[in-house]
Amino acid sequence: MDAEAPKFELRLAEGEADLRAAQRLRYEVFVAELGGDGDMVDHDARLEADRFDEHCDHLLLIDHAAKAGSGAVVGVYRLLPGERAAAAGGFYTEGEYDLAPLKSSGRRLLELGRSCLAPDYRGGMAMFHLWGALWDYVEERGVDVLFGTASFHGTDLDALAAPLSLLHHGHLAPEALRPAVLPPHGRAMDLLPEAEINRPAAMRAVPALIKAYLRLGGWVGQGAYLDHAFNTTDVCLVLDAREVSPRQVAIYRKGRSG
Repeated sequence: MDAEAPKFELRLAEGEADLRAAQRLRYEVFVAELGGDGDMVDHDARLEADRFDEHCDHLLLIDHAAKAGSGAVVGVYRLLPGERAAAAGGFYTEGEYDLAPLKSSGRRLLELGRSCLAPDYRGGMAMFHLWGALWDYVEERGVDVLFGTASFHGTDLDALAAPLSLLHHGHLAPEALRPAVLPPHGRAMDLLPEAEINRPAAMRAVPALIKAYLRLGGWVGQGAYLDHAFNTTDVCLVLDAREVSPRQVAIYRKGRSG
């Protein structure tokens, strides 16, 4: 990262140029870095896009100290409020999980997706800024339940047996809010008995984004999904806004203002 300290701005995308900036960062992370692909990925323009984008809000983290001069988009979060899901043809997550428990709950839903940071901004304060702004969005709109898929890199279940089993045994969502993975690419996560898991090692293997959800009080749905197009193994994360840890929200907001 440039020696100059970041000068962050957080806002929702406001037009085509903003959306393209988000899709460009998504391409660099999900396609160039992680090997993903998709029907609407534009390799020539280096844009990662899909049919849901036009129906979503796109939260942008912009660093005005970046070399781009006017500021560079260095983090994104895609947000699909439940009231827009019908126009989008459903939620993205419904391609992998049965969301009947969430959709029949009568509660206000928000789907989270396509979260990523530019490599130089990982492991620092950037995620605090994104999470703080996300929670502002949640509170302003009265969201009750947040959900979405989050990923492990690769589709080798043997390599992921310990962290997936840890999530299943220790963080399974209550039945009333528990999405279930769909065939044909759904797989069970209880690959190891709980007593056989080396918990510290298994937790180290859990991606940082998933751990952030868990710290907030999040859960996982039933089963994991092998997303071969994106070369990932996905889990469905669920957060009940009433159960979210106020302490963790305060930490993210303090980090954002620090």
